[in-house]
Amino acid sequence: MTSQPAGTEPVLVIVGPTASGKSALAVSLAQRLDAEIISADSMQVYIGMNIGTATPTLAERGGITHHMLDIWDPAHPVSVAEFQQHARAAIDAVRGRGKRVIVVGGSGLYVSAVMDDLQFPGTDPQVRARLEAQAGALGAEAMHARLRELDPSSAHVILPSNTRRIVRALEVIEITGKPFAATLPPPTDVYSAVRVGLQVDRAVMDRRIAHRVHAMWDAGLEAEVASLMAQGLPATHTAIKALGYAQAIAYLSDHISREQAIAETITATGKFARRQQRWFARDTRIQWVPHDGSDTPDVVRELWATLT
Repeated sequence: MTSQPAGTEPVLVIVGPTASGKSALAVSLAQRLDAEIISADSMQVYIGMNIGTATPTLAERGGITHHMLDIWDPAHPVSVAEFQQHARAAIDAVRGRGKRVIVVGGSGLYVSAVMDDLQFPGTDPQVRARLEAQAGALGAEAMHARLRELDPSSAHVILPSNTRRIVRALEVIEITGKPFAATLPPPTDVYSAVRVGLQVDRAVMDRRIAHRVHAMWDAGLEAEVASLMAQGLPATHTAIKALGYAQAIAYLSDHISREQAIAETITATGKFARRQQRWFARDTRIQWVPHDGSDTPDVVRELWATLT
């Protein structure tokens, strides 16, 4: 298929909104290409948060080695820089063994952190502490409104419930005097890559999201969250920002009904998927293919082969 030795060929990157079928496509292609998969999902790195993050089960992994799954305890606030370091080490190790690499994920910033020459501004403990105190007093929504005034572009891609990322963006703005988005340089590849995006009609995406959320509750999301609550999950930033978990916690705390928790999760996930689509739409390097095409795996494989 290509004259280059396996392990030196471009990385295949598969992106798209949640519930678009990225993981299944990645496994199908990895089986054909003798590749290993690097997950670029910001939530699947947490141990014990599997159902609500749609972490592929062992059966769904189809015998393919996956990296960046179930690494850190939920109480550990993983930074993008820390994720970047571990994911790149995984890519280098896979390529060092002569295997091909597929990076798959819907977390745009994390995909960019892994694949692009992305340097992160420093931190200021005093500024961070002050902003965190304000967030604790005012709440995530108020802090997100402040971010929206200072940096609308960043506010578009950061969930209003994601306190940690909101605080980080505001910290960077205060330290650098520039919008957080402005500190992200134009994308420059660290690894040679073929980037493919899964195209999904909005109405179809909404139906797939609703089906996935119901399936998560049927698969035991309630029990998973109850177990994490017993470990102190509500006190962590992860619990606040993880889609589905905050709603399940509210249900288990008798604040809302089960039906309301499911409905709110579907709504929040739909909004997040639209943010994902907007993020990836800006990247002109991505070549889009139908998410449900019967020949999509073959199209992507040939596209990868043509560009290597």
